[in-house]
Amino acid sequence: MPDALALLKTRRSVKPDQLSGPPPTADEIDTMLTIAARVPDHGRLVPWRFILFEGDHREEAGAAIASAYAAKYPDATGDQLYFETQRLARAPLVIGVVCSAQPGQKIPEWEQQLSGAAVAMNLLHAATALGYAASWLTEWYAYDRQVMRAYGLEDHERFIGFVHVGRHDGTPEDRPRPALADIVTRFEA
Repeated sequence: MPDALALLKTRRSVKPDQLSGPPPTADEIDTMLTIAARVPDHGRLVPWRFILFEGDHREEAGAAIASAYAAKYPDATGDQLYFETQRLARAPLVIGVVCSAQPGQKIPEWEQQLSGAAVAMNLLHAATALGYAASWLTEWYAYDRQVMRAYGLEDHERFIGFVHVGRHDGTPEDRPRPALADIVTRFEA
C-alpha cells in the first residue's frame, strides 16, 4: 500500500474512457465504500448513499440517460443516443454518490451536502490506495430529474456525482496546481 502522504500528493483524476478492467472485486468495493463513509457527519444523519453500476447493468442504466437526452433533444441522432447510453459503461465500475440531505434538522443542509462531497473525495482516495484510478464527474445527467427518478432517487435527493473506477496504464498526466501564495492568506487583526 502506498505511503499515505505520497498518495495524497500524487492522486490524479483519470478520464473514464482511459480506464480499463478488470473492475475491483466485491471485497475491494466494500473496502472503498467503508473508507468513503468515514467522513465528518454531524448529527450522525448519514445524508448520503451509494448506487453501484456494474457489468452489463452499466449499459442498462445508460438507457435511462439516453431516454432523458432524447426527451430534451427530440432531433438527437442515433450516434448521439448511443453515446449517451455508454456514459456509465466507460469505466469498469461507476459509483453514484447520492446526497440524501434531510431538511429541518439541527444540522444545516449545507453541512450535510459537504459531508456527501467528503464521501466522494474519500472514495477517490480509497480507489487510488487500492491501485485503481478514478474520476469524479457530474455531467448533465447528474442534474436531470428524469435520470434521478430512473435510478430511484427520492424528490429530496440529488447526485453529488459519479465516481468512475478502473485500471490505468502509466502515470496520469498532472495539471498545473495553484501556488500556495495565490490561494492562502493569513488573518491578522
